[in-house]
Amino acid sequence: MSASFWSLWYFHLPNFVLAAVMYTMLGRALLGLIMDENSKNYIWRGFRAITDPFLRIFALVTPKATVPVVQWLFGFVWLFWLRVALLYVFLLIGAIPKAG
Repeated sequence: MSASFWSLWYFHLPNFVLAAVMYTMLGRALLGLIMDENSKNYIWRGFRAITDPFLRIFALVTPKATVPVVQWLFGFVWLFWLRVALLYVFLLIGAIPKAG
């Protein structure tokens, strides 16, 4: 890994975790189209284990009268905006250099 990654680890590490959960949420939404909600498939259970804690948090701000796949897609969108907010906050406080 490059030196710039380690010099900005405090930004890259939470951003990486949020990105991993965000894309896992998208994978869950896509896999959820063909999988049963209570499937014993290990990939499905892994996706659920990673995304369920975030879905419980996002359930506070997501409409409850939706099908699960829409809630997962809302979770994907919320995680995307959380990553944008993280970048914005770090740029505002000058913790990461601006491009250009």
